[in-house]
Formats: sequence, structure tokens, C-alpha cells
Amino acid sequence: MTPRAPTNTPHRLAVLALPGLIAFDLASACEVFGHAELGPGQPCYRIAVCGERKSFDNGSFTLTVRHGLSVLDEAQTIVVPGIADPAAPIGRAVLQALRAASARGARIASICSGAFVLAQAGLLDGLSATTHWVAAPLLAELHPLVEVDAKVLYIDHGRILTSAGAAAGLDLCLHMVRKDFGAAVAARVARLSVVPLHREGGQAQFIQPLDLPADRDLQPLLAWVERNLHRPLSLDDLARQACSSQRTLNRRFQDQFGVSPAQWLIRARVRRAQELLERTRLGVEQIVAKVGLGSAANFRAQFQRVAGVSPSAYRRSFGARSRA
Repeated sequence: MTPRAPTNTPHRLAVLALPGLIAFDLASACEVFGHAELGPGQPCYRIAVCGERKSFDNGSFTLTVRHGLSVLDEAQTIVVPGIADPAAPIGRAVLQALRAASARGARIASICSGAFVLAQAGLLDGLSATTHWVAAPLLAELHPLVEVDAKVLYIDHGRILTSAGAAAGLDLCLHMVRKDFGAAVAARVARLSVVPLHREGGQAQFIQPLDLPADRDLQPLLAWVERNLHRPLSLDDLARQACSSQRTLNRRFQDQFGVSPAQWLIRARVRRAQELLERTRLGVEQIVAKVGLGSAANFRAQFQRVAGVSPSAYRRSFGARSRA
């Protein structure tokens, strides 16, 4: 998308503050858009934080906002930060204001669990959307008309945008600045915020703990698998260890995890590889030997498929040397 031509009138942007909001999301939007300037004293955005109520207790702090929902009537862009309880019902006035803003063509973006607010307003129906990977299953359950993608950092449909949790909100805001005013302005904001203008991969790159099954009879098998990831395990090996038929074992894995034993095993191997890339300086061949993915080529292919980035990119982002 071509950046819009600079004007003397700042882009009108509203940040919607709701009870239970995640303060980091609110601050991220205000900081990123607040630092965007065409030049000294030439702000790109005029930011207004608004809410249905002027003041509310947010647990660890009390938030007071200057503007009511009427600000949404004129905002060109609306940002909805995440809320602590994604399933909390949103007030009718808020939902109506968001629907009206969308109907007149305003751009509406959510950060983290703010996607649940957009979903309650019906703005995500028929669209792909993302949110924090922890909350993604709940979003899919509560709003079946939304195509939930938990692997990406953000999704841009033009007028409707959603992002994953925490730092992914920064990625989305920088993306919007880049679309509005170009890469040079966005790069200056990124430098001020000490974050990259663009990150590789998506949420899948962050290590997710392997699910513990509700079926406790599977837990000894999973513990055995974790101890034997270096071995070329087959479905027959797993079935014998579980004292089960292959067909029954496959059904139990589908019931508990939604994947086959082979798919679960690959995820476990990649997760172990992520840990080794983070905590050691072992080479690829050494890691392949420890996680049982056969060859370096297969290791790279499976890692890319599961984590969304290459092993080398993952180590650059999360390895011990990077943290140092």
C-alpha cells in the first residue's frame, strides 16, 4: 500500500480503554503512534484515549480518560487494546460505536485479546484473525464465524486488523505507521522504541509447553517419549510402550491433542530443538542427533513448518549469544 501523502492535519486516532484493559497494550499504541512525526513539531497522529466511562478501577491502578465514546465518531483509526478477561461481555454502547465506525469506513485494529471485542461486535465474522496464542482456542470456540490463526504476529485486512499478544502489538502499530507515512517514519519510531521494524516468523516461534493430557494413562508414555527423543521412534514403538494397539493410540491422541502421535512427536522434537538452540551453542548436526529428526535437511524443514522460522533465525532471536 502506498503511504498517504503528508498533510498538515494529523491522522485522527482513538484508543479505546475498557475495564480490565491490559496496560501494556494501551501504552504500546500511545507510544508508537505518539512518536511518529513527519518532522520536528509535525505529529503524524492526533491521539485520543476514550472510554464508555471517564474513570474505572483496573485493579493495580485507576485509569481516567479525557474523552467519551463520541470520539469514535470522527476517528480515522481505532485501536482496541487487550482485556484481562477475554470472555467478559462488552457494553452495548461500545459495540454499537465500533459497528458504526466500521460502517463509515474507519480502520479498526485490535491488540492481543482486543480481538474478542471486535468479535463481539461482529467485525471479524468471515475473516481470519489472530490473538495471543493462549487465548486463540477460546476465540475460536466463542466465535465460530471467525477463522482464528494463532501462528501469525498480526493480520491486516485493510480496514480490520488484529495482532497477537504483547510485543506483537508493537509490530502491528509499526506496520500501520509504515502504511500511513512510509518506512522512514516507521523506522524512526522503531529506533526510538528500541525494537526491530519487522520481525521474522510468527507466534509459533515461541516455545509452547506440550499439552498435558486429561487422560492420565498417557502421561507415562509422554514422559518416556521425552526421554527418548534421540531415537527413531515409530508408531509401533509408541503403541508397545503404551501397551495399546496403534489404532487405539491414534484415537487417544486425536481425542487429547487433536493430532496424531506422529504429529505430536514432531512437535516434541522441535520443542527440544528450540531449547537446545536457546541454551547451547551446539551445531545443527549435534542438535539433529539429540532430537531424532534424521537429517539436517529434514530438521530444518520440520523446524520451519512447526516454528515458522528457520533454526538459524530462531537462534539469532533467542540464543544465549543474542540475549547477552
